[in-house]
Amino acid sequence: MPSVDSPGLVAGVDSSTQSTKVVVCDGETGRVVREGRAPHPDGTVADPADWWRALTTATDGLLDDVVGIGVAAQQHGLVALDERGEVVRPALLWNDNRSAQAALDLTEELGGAQACADAVGLVPVASFTISKLRWMAEHEPQLADRVTDVLLPHDWLTWRLTGEMVTDRGDASGTGYWSPREGRYRPDVLATAFGGRTPRTPRVLDPAEPAGRTPDGKLVSAGTGDNMGAALGLAIGPGDVVVSLGTSGTVFASAEQPSADATGTIAGFADATGRFLPLVCTLNAARVLTSTAALLGVEMAEFDRLACQASPGADDLVLLPYLDGERTPTLPDASGTLLGLRRDNMTPQNLARAAVEGMLCGLAAGVDALREQGVEVRRVLLIGGAAQSKAVQVAAPQVFGVPVTVPAPAEYVALGAARQAAWALTGQQPDWALTGATELEVTDESAGERIRRHHHEAFAQVHGS
Repeated sequence: MPSVDSPGLVAGVDSSTQSTKVVVCDGETGRVVREGRAPHPDGTVADPADWWRALTTATDGLLDDVVGIGVAAQQHGLVALDERGEVVRPALLWNDNRSAQAALDLTEELGGAQACADAVGLVPVASFTISKLRWMAEHEPQLADRVTDVLLPHDWLTWRLTGEMVTDRGDASGTGYWSPREGRYRPDVLATAFGGRTPRTPRVLDPAEPAGRTPDGKLVSAGTGDNMGAALGLAIGPGDVVVSLGTSGTVFASAEQPSADATGTIAGFADATGRFLPLVCTLNAARVLTSTAALLGVEMAEFDRLACQASPGADDLVLLPYLDGERTPTLPDASGTLLGLRRDNMTPQNLARAAVEGMLCGLAAGVDALREQGVEVRRVLLIGGAAQSKAVQVAAPQVFGVPVTVPAPAEYVALGAARQAAWALTGQQPDWALTGATELEVTDESAGERIRRHHHEAFAQVHGS
């Protein structure tokens, strides 16, 4: 498609675990002119029709003068279709852990962790699409026999918008059967996972390549996964590490070369620009804080106040916050553990602070893992709903040990999808400025070192390593 000077208005969609968010932006500057939102049902499985209904609701009245749309969505979810395009079973989402054993079995069959990392950039865990396919083949063989096409959530929404079954390299790299290093699907890996079956997979588009058009003529870009969308929305560069505090916690950075971490800590994804996106993910992030607030019987504003009243280290109270099991480290059946309770430190303030520090320590381990793989870490960009917590902002520079930038609250996944739509329209990646950020410096390195040491010791005591 020929490039144009001014793309006009573009829309970005973020179809997340919990809701659909839509932003309409000026395609030249990135200025948000209007927004929409609609909730999703809670759970670890979903009827994709709910995503479509939410998208329709969230965009109602928003898109009349929009010329381009990009869709980003939660990664890894298994959308299995039959020959008529009907959904074979409710989609298994990234946070569904039933495929944990399937992931272990598949890793062994594929030759071990290093062989998996070399082949597809990651080691199977319950979250990835490939593990869910193995679980389906073993536990629902009659349904598996009906499957002709396998899509991800963003692929399915793009298909509904355009009629084209396409994807991008970023989201494809989270399936476990597409190789970032080789830039292609691995049908041998797919067949091993799915009982010898090789269902069709969507065509992988280049970063700026359009997926097609809506029935009313709006251009639809390739779309991508949510983490890739956030990276694009933030326009991250060398030295930037993003820590996202949403339903899950993620740590990722832009890299020029693909990674192959046999420990499974780092998933070697591709990004939405042609580079790579090494990423660490934890299952437990913002909900650690909301769950602790509920335990204390307080609203989040009061929880924040309590956490700020406690001293760094929470008077040696340590929370290992594996409330929903854990993906990194691989502890799918773990539960949370509170250690160091004494009569004199059993206060609401210390419990609130321990929840904040426990959540951040899990993500700081991810930052360390990227650093060990050669990723430069000059600053952390802290995003997601929990990033606005005053207690989180106080503790984060201590725990991470580097300056922290908190961008102004925005829907960065949706902004990245909108930016991609502008790119597809013009042929050039737009330069949208990041404004309104808060800069936080490290003020007490010794406190951070003490917090991290206590968490390492607590983890070793409970989980043995």
